[in-house]
Amino acid sequence: MVAPDPHDGASTRLAERLLGMRANREVIPADPNQSVRWHEHDYPSPLARWNYHPEYEIHLIRKGTGKFIVGDHIGTFEAGHVSIVGSGLPHDWVSDLEPGEVLEGRDAVIQFDGKWIQQAASIVPELAEVSPLLEQSARGIEFLGRSAENAAAAIEAMGTSAGLDRLHHLLELFAILTRAPQEERRYLADEWFRPQLDGQAAAVVDIVLEYVFSNHAGTVKMSEAAGLVGMPEPTFSKYFKRATGQNFSDLVRKLRLAHARRLLERTDKTISDICYEVGFSNLSNFNRHFLNDAGETPRRYRQRLQS
Repeated sequence: MVAPDPHDGASTRLAERLLGMRANREVIPADPNQSVRWHEHDYPSPLARWNYHPEYEIHLIRKGTGKFIVGDHIGTFEAGHVSIVGSGLPHDWVSDLEPGEVLEGRDAVIQFDGKWIQQAASIVPELAEVSPLLEQSARGIEFLGRSAENAAAAIEAMGTSAGLDRLHHLLELFAILTRAPQEERRYLADEWFRPQLDGQAAAVVDIVLEYVFSNHAGTVKMSEAAGLVGMPEPTFSKYFKRATGQNFSDLVRKLRLAHARRLLERTDKTISDICYEVGFSNLSNFNRHFLNDAGETPRRYRQRLQS
């Protein structure tokens, strides 16, 4: 993904066009013949952007790597990533792409109304077992290990079935996620996360996320982000905090640390090399921020994973 140049006229026109859209809430079309909606889409896609909706969402990333943001949590993903996002919780998955690249069928998504579960449980009491999962999904949950593998298989099975067979796989998926052990769950957004989204907030955040996610390993400036959305820097700072629940500088730092964790896990690069590759200017600063975020130093983090 190539970040727009804030001084480029085309990028300015793009920002102006997006800012004129009421894009903060995705409208999920209802199908009277199905209890839940199952669909797939490519990336990039108009559906893949910072958005929220009252429906619950179970999300599978089938291919590629990238960064995701759920509420005020920023992390990295790869193929097989499975998560559930609660009602009204903003989210976005941004893939690492080469110029002009398209990932066909990157996402398989299930969306459903929470009222449907409540109404169904009044007739089928066994469905009440799903209620704690829906409550916990208010923060967003990423599933790991065997739970993620089994959930991905159930999601794919839903896409190739219909009628009672699809309902069977849906109930299987609910059982997998509801009974996933705590060590195979990662809770995402902070419990107190409460965004304040208005008619333009999602479009503003979407532009800024593209800029930050594309440039986080280099120079990222609040002044450039503010210029992209046509706001004075002080106004942008307050607006961004209100819309995302975090400061602009916090978002950049979290993204850099998430990238660092991936490099520590997947490569044998030195900690010093990783420090500079993810955009920190000195090693002591990197170690301090990593310790505050992860509760352990980069060296200890890598040693623990290797052992």
